[in-house]
Amino acid sequence: MKICFNQATTMKKSNLEMDLILSEKIGYDLIEIRLDKLRDYLRTHTVRDLADFFKTSRLRPFAFNALEGIIFRDGTAYGQIKEDLKFLCEVGDQINCKKIVVVPSFDIGDYTKTEIKDESVRVLRDLGAFAEKYNTKLAYEFVGYPNCAVNTFGQAYEIVKAVDRDNVGLVLDCFHFHAMGSRLQDLKAADPDRIFIFHIDDAEDLPIGALRDDKRLWPGEGAIDLDAILSTLRDIGYHEMASVELFRPEYWELDIEEAIRVGKEKTEEVVGKYFPIG
Repeated sequence: MKICFNQATTMKKSNLEMDLILSEKIGYDLIEIRLDKLRDYLRTHTVRDLADFFKTSRLRPFAFNALEGIIFRDGTAYGQIKEDLKFLCEVGDQINCKKIVVVPSFDIGDYTKTEIKDESVRVLRDLGAFAEKYNTKLAYEFVGYPNCAVNTFGQAYEIVKAVDRDNVGLVLDCFHFHAMGSRLQDLKAADPDRIFIFHIDDAEDLPIGALRDDKRLWPGEGAIDLDAILSTLRDIGYHEMASVELFRPEYWELDIEEAIRVGKEKTEEVVGKYFPIG
């Protein structure tokens, strides 16, 4: 399994250029590029600069993260999502980054689960059809907060199945899986080809519905049953990558190189019990 660095882990002090250099130095295989950090980078660099970096690096771009709040949007807001998708597809074409994380909306009001599913399917089919022109895949990421429209693995998986497009799958994030009590039996029944991105992390021991991103911990240091998730992924045949994604403010205060190094060491220690690394 390849190890990936997600830029949320160094959100406060670092930038794309530093994350690229240090992720390569420390030996990551892959990187997830945040949209906000990409835009910052392009204020002083070009897409060609980014492409040139990857031409001479062992590090490879795996995904862009993320287009957020994609469902139940008005015309103006949805138009911006389409523009951002076009931008990422075009950049991805030049640097060979062919996956984009897309996230459902929060605080949507009194829509039913059926209405949420129907809207998600409609939007994902529309965005997926556009992304297909660039040979790009979309990964729908459920978020384990009570106020997120799609907040469990089972709910997200049913939506992705209903979309029925080869280039639309989902993100499995251990934190979000744990935070709203997603069922291991749903993961056991999943097609591994529909899991486009795997985020690994851990969390403090709080009740279902109470966790927020600032309670994330290094893999292996919290209450998430990572052994169950990883062994299930192995059993169903998923083995592509694990991306360490932390939003913990105290980790943002660490020396950037230390944070990137510790993320890799902790991830390999946990993942290596179930998968060969690299």
